[in-house]
Amino acid sequence: MTEKIEVIIPVYKPDREFEKLIFRLKKQTRLPDRIHVINTVSDRFPAKFCEEQGIHVTHIEKADFDHGGTRDMGMRQSDADIVVFMTQDAVPADRFLIEHLTDPFEREDVGAAYARQLPRKDCHIIERYTRSFNYPEKSRLKGKADIPVLGIKTFFCSDVCAAYSKKAYEETGGFEKKTIFNEDMILAGHMVEKGYMIAYAADAQVIHSHNYTGLQQFHRNFDLAVSQAEHPEVFAGIASESEGIRLVKSTARYLLREKKGWLIPKLVWHSGCKYLGYRLGRSYRKLPLWLVRKCTMSQSYWEK
Repeated sequence: MTEKIEVIIPVYKPDREFEKLIFRLKKQTRLPDRIHVINTVSDRFPAKFCEEQGIHVTHIEKADFDHGGTRDMGMRQSDADIVVFMTQDAVPADRFLIEHLTDPFEREDVGAAYARQLPRKDCHIIERYTRSFNYPEKSRLKGKADIPVLGIKTFFCSDVCAAYSKKAYEETGGFEKKTIFNEDMILAGHMVEKGYMIAYAADAQVIHSHNYTGLQQFHRNFDLAVSQAEHPEVFAGIASESEGIRLVKSTARYLLREKKGWLIPKLVWHSGCKYLGYRLGRSYRKLPLWLVRKCTMSQSYWEK
């Protein structure tokens, strides 16, 4: 593949994981032509490290950050054919990440490709299983014809590590300029509607996971549901809750097989938090602003 490839990484107070990410990007079998870091200004940024590594850096104010708008800014500044977006805590699992993530673009109808996320060593068993559920071992292509079977999973894509065709990006309007969250799935939905395919590249792997509390799950799912409610052109009429129920049942069976049934109450608690956050988020327009601010994890979104 001779296409030009750029990696864009929005960061805020990056730590050692970010440096590990950069070191591993520098050892890829397919080196990116440019690494662009978009730094939300804070009291902590490794400016010297970025300079030594030859990284292009853009600084923005915290008030100007937006999940969609900031990434769109990076994309518009890029002259690459394929643009890879990563988060600052997604560490390439091996030397083949960029190669395997961009391979699907050999097909002209592929608009986006996303990597498999592997759990960290400290990942809790419930979240570890969720990773394997959402990021299985087998790659697949997803398109409009898959909606009746896959439902909302058809649009599943994660900017933790995802690549986009610049051509498809521009044809479909790109990331939303103002979005609370979920900019990746919204764009994937627009691409599918335009006839593009979304590739899940299971052999492109990053190490990434979080041990969220039930309350954190509540906040995340509230914002996720807000994003869906704001984009009925993508999500209206698409089955979503059934996929969540399937995950809960599958996880419970897994815990029983592993003789860890005592963790099922924790699973129920976390699942309940997710569901309550999701239901409130879908109905956020009916809620008073003070309650919305209590539910969201993105306070700045409601100030814009």
